[in-house]
Amino acid sequence: MTAPKLPAVSSDFIRADDVLGGKLSASRVYELEERHGQGKLMRLLEVVGVGGPFRVVTPWELDDPQGRRVINASGYAALPFGDNPPELNAFLRRVLEDPSQIMFAQQSASTWRAALEANLVRLLARESGDHHDSKVFFSNSGTEAVEAGIKFAQAARPKGKYLINFTRAYHGKTLGSLAVTPNPNLQGPFKNILNPAVITLPFGDAAALERAVKRVGSTQIIAVILEPILGEAGVRIPPPGFLKRVGEVCSRAGVLVIADEIQTGLGRSGHWFQSVADDLIPDILTLAKPLGGGMVPVGATIVRHEIYKTLLGSIETVKRHSNTFGGNTMAMAVGLKSLELLMDGDYPARSRRLGERGLARLQAIQKRTPDLLEDVRGAGTLFGMNFRPLAALPFKFQADLISEATGIMALLAFYRSGVLLNFSLNAARTMRLTPAMNMPEELFDDMFDRVERTAAAYPSSFKLVQRYGAPELMKLLKAAFLE
Repeated sequence: MTAPKLPAVSSDFIRADDVLGGKLSASRVYELEERHGQGKLMRLLEVVGVGGPFRVVTPWELDDPQGRRVINASGYAALPFGDNPPELNAFLRRVLEDPSQIMFAQQSASTWRAALEANLVRLLARESGDHHDSKVFFSNSGTEAVEAGIKFAQAARPKGKYLINFTRAYHGKTLGSLAVTPNPNLQGPFKNILNPAVITLPFGDAAALERAVKRVGSTQIIAVILEPILGEAGVRIPPPGFLKRVGEVCSRAGVLVIADEIQTGLGRSGHWFQSVADDLIPDILTLAKPLGGGMVPVGATIVRHEIYKTLLGSIETVKRHSNTFGGNTMAMAVGLKSLELLMDGDYPARSRRLGERGLARLQAIQKRTPDLLEDVRGAGTLFGMNFRPLAALPFKFQADLISEATGIMALLAFYRSGVLLNFSLNAARTMRLTPAMNMPEELFDDMFDRVERTAAAYPSSFKLVQRYGAPELMKLLKAAFLE
């Protein structure tokens, strides 16, 4: 049998200076991305026309290849100061220009790591009145921070068999984090190798948690893991008192609590730590997105000392968890400076103030266009717009396709009006706005002016389809669901 002939692959290697000098055209970038990277995603972004490659004009505005300027509200809560912020950029240059800096300090003490560890613990202790002697483990991402949190909890509760999570949660896509992310589509073919036994309860139902702890027995539970606000579920805010009662139930039963503050933490929700603001003092707290300032990946797991030492407390156990690049100098320096900027600017207070204004705007827009917007939600500068489906279909798989199409059409409509939104992984019809927390107020207001104008132009979800045009719509649907 003759092997199929594969298309020729160019042997010409791309030089770094070619990229820095802007020698790769947008079409060439898409060609390479589709061929060698996430082809399906790149194809969809290309057809929709929202995928760049972009050029930064200001930290809060981007230009696309067609010359369209858009306000960037799509940072997934990872751009606290916008894209390529000048203050952080200049600081990083100073660090890199110092030839005496050891950049890889895994097997040695690190001044940068020591400083960031101390500041994170002091900040959490200041806000919570607790955690004064806690410890920090650094990694490269949010999902790694969650993985570390799960391992710390299991080490502290060796007899525990179950993790308790909540519906529509999102904790990451590595295997431990995915196990507590109850999304069948994301878990998909990996279900058989997701190790922890997980009990999923309704988000916001503290009574269900209390019943589960009694039914299973507290000694059988490793930990309860939760997001104080469900980000990827479309900014779902729990009922008042839920987090406080979770803390009370777990404290009474001796069950550990892991608060996933990767999206809400460090000011985005209007507080330094949303769990603490809602009277839940977690045993383990995870951070990531804003800590890297949009420049480098940084994950952090803050752990009570008595829990930390069960995993990494002796020469015998210290090898049980490590991270090659976690705590590297560049990440720690940027993390330290990012935290400093957030504190000096009191960004939680600014985020809270702007968030109240932005949510009021969204609520007014939703009232005027209820056939477009089913609901709007917000906490600080974390906003969600839930769109009505393009059509009502009886079967679940059809409804899922319609939800996906609704989200894509909404993303496109707002992009064409000059606002780049976020998808939500656990809520296809919900688009999020996560603007930089330092966005100038006039630009922040302009962003909501554009949202208002877009909603007025598309007063119903069906208008999204009508304005798009049949040929373009077919091309989009083909790229999304058939190719």
